[in-house]
Amino acid sequence: MIKHVVFALWFFLPAGLANMAPILASRLSGLKYWDGPIDGGATLHGRRLLGPHKTWRGIAAGVVFATVSLWLQQLLVGHAHWTGWLTDGVNYAALPTFLLGPLFGIGALGGDAVESFFKRRRGTAAGQAWFPFDQTDYIIGSILATLPIVQLSLPVYAWSLVLWPGIHLVAAYAGYLLGLKERPI
Repeated sequence: MIKHVVFALWFFLPAGLANMAPILASRLSGLKYWDGPIDGGATLHGRRLLGPHKTWRGIAAGVVFATVSLWLQQLLVGHAHWTGWLTDGVNYAALPTFLLGPLFGIGALGGDAVESFFKRRRGTAAGQAWFPFDQTDYIIGSILATLPIVQLSLPVYAWSLVLWPGIHLVAAYAGYLLGLKERPI
């Protein structure tokens, strides 16, 4: 069991970092040019499709963070032999970094965008919490996006859906305490 828990944390780390990337990228003034909303301001029945916080800057940052973190994981597994137990039999050297990394980023932020679409449909304001969907959207999106490349065991997927939402809550609260987020959850 512990092996599944550790691997669930390890494998979906790029997705977790991709999910945090838009918040960090919003603090970089050089990226303001990419601040346009991915829905282009479009509405459906008088409500925004996704809202103002789903931006091209966030997508780009998520893809970059996920790809770089996957690449660093691959380097670590390739050079530090003690990390072999983290991989649960997945050959990290054979993973297509520049395909799987962007899939982690697009999956995480795509899942978040889908959840945002449904939040707008139910009248939840942008930035308002929708528990537990805010905590699971990015991991579900990453699972679906990476499934064509890497198939994991059912226990690993189950642990991912249990562990990563908890990590999300802790990270969101830390972001609030650091002044990176307006609300604690």
